[in-house]
Amino acid sequence: MDGSVRHRIAVLLGGRSAEREVSLNTGRQVVSALEERGHEVVAVDTGESGFIESLRAAAPEVVFICLHGRFGEDGTVQGLLELLDMPYVGSGVLASALAMNKVMSKKLFAMEGLPTPADLVLRRGEPVDYAAITEALGPRTVVKPSGEGSSVGMAIVHDPSELSAAIANAFEHDALVLVERFEAGIEVTVGVIGNRDPMALPTLEIVPENEFYDYESKYVPGMSTHIIPARVSDEARATCQSIAVAAHVALGCAGMSRSDTIVTPDGHILLLETNTIPGMTATSLLPDAAAAAGITFPDLCERLVGLALDDWQDRRG
Repeated sequence: MDGSVRHRIAVLLGGRSAEREVSLNTGRQVVSALEERGHEVVAVDTGESGFIESLRAAAPEVVFICLHGRFGEDGTVQGLLELLDMPYVGSGVLASALAMNKVMSKKLFAMEGLPTPADLVLRRGEPVDYAAITEALGPRTVVKPSGEGSSVGMAIVHDPSELSAAIANAFEHDALVLVERFEAGIEVTVGVIGNRDPMALPTLEIVPENEFYDYESKYVPGMSTHIIPARVSDEARATCQSIAVAAHVALGCAGMSRSDTIVTPDGHILLLETNTIPGMTATSLLPDAAAAAGITFPDLCERLVGLALDDWQDRRG
């Protein structure tokens, strides 16, 4: 996008998910970055009644979605904006819904030949055979609600005795729960930017202060360290980047995505999940990786606006 072009932009923030506070923080920083570049920006909190009327009144040329989790990253807001005929930053309805649903995205990744940890899917109300889970996946597992982000409701099970409580907690957040085999290794995340010809950003290694990259590690300054490039071999870095681009393409993402991978001690690389609206806070991964590629935060925000307008025009001919 030509930096001299000024746009009227609505930033959607807040919302009603478990990640509301993170979304507010993300949105404020995006508003500040876009205003710094001279754009006319209106912040709209989708957690407030009447937000649709506020959005209509703003009459934006493009909408920047800074919502995480349910009612933001899952395709619902994207569908609303399609109905309102408003261009928006990020992936469309289908890609957003697929990536948010960990069960469905893993099925798609398997069809595309992308390696992921072995898993089992549990459904609320159906009997759970804990012994069978341990036999199939081993004593150490990762339990996740299918449709939550930012590690909400997620737990690492160190021993089969912890499995029941972890699954019960995950079911408090979703009717579908994913149980994966625990894979030890170096967690490497890769941001991807682009529409039809996406590019991978530099690899970023996550070193959390807690046992895993949980909610606190993601959003509390000092609770995780980001190392760029990741401390893995050049070949592993390239493979992580190619997997992230492949996931972006397989899901049909637009604008941006961020895929999390694990590099095991024996050199295997597994895709964990893909986020279509990565965090854009001071401690977030995508802005850090972009900065390592020479893309400042205001530049990144402007580039995403330009990609949104390009994608909207391409889809409408």
